[in-house]
Amino acid sequence: MWKEVGDREAGRIRPRSFASRIRSHRVASLQLSNRKDIVTPHRGAVNSLQVDLTEGRYLLSGASDGSAAVYDVQCPTDYEGAGLVAKHRHLFVVDKQVEYGHKYAISSAIWYPIDTGLFVTGSFDHYINVWDTNTTQVVINFKMPGKVYRTAMSSLATSHMLIAAGTEDVQVRLCDISSGAFTHTLSGHRDGIMSMDWSTSSEWVLVTGGCDGAIRFWDIRRAGSFLVLDQSQTQFGRRPPLLEKTFMKGLETRALSSGQSSANGRATQKKTNSGSGVKHLSSSRYLRKGAQRLHPGMMSSHSRATAHYGAVTGLKVTADGMYLLSAGSDSRLRLWDIESGCNTLVNFGAMRLQTGKPIQLAVSDDSALIYVPCMTSIKALEMWSGRTSMTFRGHYESVNCCWFSPQDQELYTGSNDRQILVWSPSVSYSEEVDDGNRKEQISVVPPPPHLGRRSVLWRLGFFVEFREIETCKPFNFCLEGLEEFRRIQF
Repeated sequence: MWKEVGDREAGRIRPRSFASRIRSHRVASLQLSNRKDIVTPHRGAVNSLQVDLTEGRYLLSGASDGSAAVYDVQCPTDYEGAGLVAKHRHLFVVDKQVEYGHKYAISSAIWYPIDTGLFVTGSFDHYINVWDTNTTQVVINFKMPGKVYRTAMSSLATSHMLIAAGTEDVQVRLCDISSGAFTHTLSGHRDGIMSMDWSTSSEWVLVTGGCDGAIRFWDIRRAGSFLVLDQSQTQFGRRPPLLEKTFMKGLETRALSSGQSSANGRATQKKTNSGSGVKHLSSSRYLRKGAQRLHPGMMSSHSRATAHYGAVTGLKVTADGMYLLSAGSDSRLRLWDIESGCNTLVNFGAMRLQTGKPIQLAVSDDSALIYVPCMTSIKALEMWSGRTSMTFRGHYESVNCCWFSPQDQELYTGSNDRQILVWSPSVSYSEEVDDGNRKEQISVVPPPPHLGRRSVLWRLGFFVEFREIETCKPFNFCLEGLEEFRRIQF
């Protein structure tokens, strides 16, 4: 790390590149945090997690006991273990005791993307509730035709306030917060909708995954899905860059121009032989235009295309809006090119995924790693190689959801064991110090903000903490076997 800092000070690294390297180092060092603990009030499985998109400070969770809670993940409520472990207790919780609260399990809990004044929960009691954060009361609710599996709101929307809801019903329903009514429904799936996500490049595009194994793309301004993904349509790896595509088009243009004379000769021969040649060419051109105007989702061959051999249990669009990740009950994870609609054939291998309920996927801010709940563990997979970079183990039961916070580079996971675990970058930052011909590792552990000035003695990760001598009681500690300690005043 300190090498990058020196290069940045010398001007050898650009600011964006420096920030990207620091984030990559932090993401690569994720581990179960021993300095941050979230105390959950839930008495059931944690099914949904999300950190607000405006401040990146408040974590929202929904559980199978019908309760939802909000935590401040930046300011702890108290400390334990001599001030080393920060406890984050819920700021408030809403459950069955609240008026119009959910009676059954909450399957989805999301923040209103504009600010933290509202949040939305969907439940198996067939209701979607919109809550006021300040009063912790329901301001609007929507009655759905079946169990609510997933809700989603667009983070880019500026002209609508729509909640997309996936339920047991075959139709996707759009709920308008401003009017408190349904705007319209999207029909095309042949079974319930278990997963969905909005595009990160357009506020009008919605992606849904159904229990029929189909993944459909919708433009909510028009009827019918405009794209249905087919696992048999493939391309190898990522899409070619723009310059390469332009170069290939140039080669094709040159090839066409070289054979233009012979083509013109054959065309004139057809025209002289029969007068119907011109009509035939115009009709074929009309058919091609007509085929382009048709919706692939309305065509019978595309309508029955499947992306997974089973229910689509998880969807996640990358931050750049170019690729889509999908997880299915066939224990497969697939990466799709949104522009071409093709399966990129990245081999993530067979994984043990939950099949009876939706799972929540997460992607790092640079879209390099994918976080997938795999039963009791979470796997961090490299997006383009498919290799397992890290495996996080800490839960005792199946993991249902995970959320990556790009602001703090932290991963939050919820499980059937009713716990929310925090996976944070390593607290200690290491630098190599030349001491003659010997190098030693120095670890600096920053103190909690409420402890004031402290002194830290350390060597090779071992440290002894104490307050200033004039403010603390006398104490004794043994330093046998340790040498070359240094002292830092914070």
